[in-house]
Amino acid sequence: MTVSDHLSHFAGLPVTDFLHDPRPAGDPGATAWRVRTDYKRPFEEIFQEFLDTVDTTRVSHLITGYDENAAHVPGLLADAAGRLPALRNLFVGDIVFEESEISWIEREDITPLLEAFPGLECLEVRGSQGLQVRPVSSAALRRLRFESGGLPGEVVRGVGACDLPGLEHLDLWLGVENYGGDATVADLAPILSGERFPALRHLGLEDAEIADEIAAAVAGAPIVARLESLSLAMGTLTDEGAEALLSGQPLTHLRRLDLHHHFLSDAMMERVRQALPGVEVNLDAQQKPEDDGDGDEWLFVAVSE
Repeated sequence: MTVSDHLSHFAGLPVTDFLHDPRPAGDPGATAWRVRTDYKRPFEEIFQEFLDTVDTTRVSHLITGYDENAAHVPGLLADAAGRLPALRNLFVGDIVFEESEISWIEREDITPLLEAFPGLECLEVRGSQGLQVRPVSSAALRRLRFESGGLPGEVVRGVGACDLPGLEHLDLWLGVENYGGDATVADLAPILSGERFPALRHLGLEDAEIADEIAAAVAGAPIVARLESLSLAMGTLTDEGAEALLSGQPLTHLRRLDLHHHFLSDAMMERVRQALPGVEVNLDAQQKPEDDGDGDEWLFVAVSE
């Protein structure tokens, strides 16, 4: 699987691409604006045009798209915070594979975004090469997502050290070590312990090549008892990991359990369904191991390169 389609909606609003529709009629706060390069002019120039053309005091939803120097986007946005006083929902990096593989998307420290926009309620970031997150406090943030083919352990530890008392939704695409995804279960401990993020209701530890280890840790993690939704999707979950989940703490209180893109046997899939009759369980996209060329089986995550 690759990221092949640009966002058509974001945080409940339809997307308007500034390059295609720079002066739409109506309320500029009624759309999620996407700003990206046109491959002829630098992103900075187009972003400045956006600030000068649109009444950005009304803009609550903003998406950044392709930029040849994507790493500088957080700083550029932070510097413009005074022009975006109503910003509440931000997606950094609506970049599809035809523009750049997800593992090639360069990032930098995104902490200035949370510092410059204290009212930000949703922050989603795609790409992790060079990504950093320093411990930061935000009373407003409700949703935090990182999409990557390999999320560094340093980033996971940074997230776990943040003070986000209102955070309700956390998604981490952990990815594979070959693309920088060196996070371990130990790095996840502050999140799984339940000591952080008291308002958390959804946890996604996804796209992980260590999915079985994560499942075993989740099976006894205190945070699970207060979740409504849990996702271990897109990774390399096998019968071993599913067995650990079923042998651990009860999951019957969940509304949703997302395990799609997995390596479970038919028998284990049925066991999971039978064990969680009142839970909406997603077991779509059953995978089969592939031959790695050396006679061994290769398990693969949904998104890596």
